[in-house]
Parts: sequence; C-alpha cells; structure tokens
Amino acid sequence: MQTHTLVGWHVDMEFAEDGNRTKAAALLRLSDGTECRGHGRADRHPTDPEQLRVGEEIAGARALMDIAGQLMDKAHAEIDEVVGHPTHPLRWAALDDSRDDARRARREW
Repeated sequence: MQTHTLVGWHVDMEFAEDGNRTKAAALLRLSDGTECRGHGRADRHPTDPEQLRVGEEIAGARALMDIAGQLMDKAHAEIDEVVGHPTHPLRWAALDDSRDDARRARREW
C-alpha cells in the first residue's frame, strides 16, 4: 500500500511567563485558508521548583487541545453540510475540560 501526503500543517507557538503562570498561544494555518488559534495556560504551585520548560509543555499542550476541539467542530460542520443533517460529534472529556481552560486563558492573553 502506498501513501501520499496531500498537505502539511505548521503550528506557531508563543509563550509568556508571568510569575507562576505560563501562557501559550498557538496558531495553525490550514490549506483551505482557515486559521485556528488556541490558548492554554499552566499555573505552578508556589512550593514547586521553577521549571520553565514544564510550564511551556503543559500550556502548549492545552493550546493544542484547544485547536483540536476547533478542528473537530470544523470537521463536523463540514460533514453536516454534506449529509444535510446534524451529526453526533465525537466526545472526549479531557478535550471538553481543556476547552474550558482555553476560554479562560484566551481572556487573559
């Protein structure tokens, strides 16, 4: 079986450090011109050691999960359009929780 790559996606990620908080903003550009922007944050407990990379990894992962939710919504809207009726979106509890966090992070960015 032969596979072909049709498109490639690139994600730009920025981080901001503010005391015990790390914020991440991600931008994904799709081949159809759509831009998905995701936000995430990580809060370090004051007694934890300072590990900037860990905060970036957590905030970055949450920003990517925000984008994942947007991609799921976009895909379902496109499916609904083709089939002519609403479909049942896939559910993932971690994604739903992450999207709540992303809304909070977006307000703070």
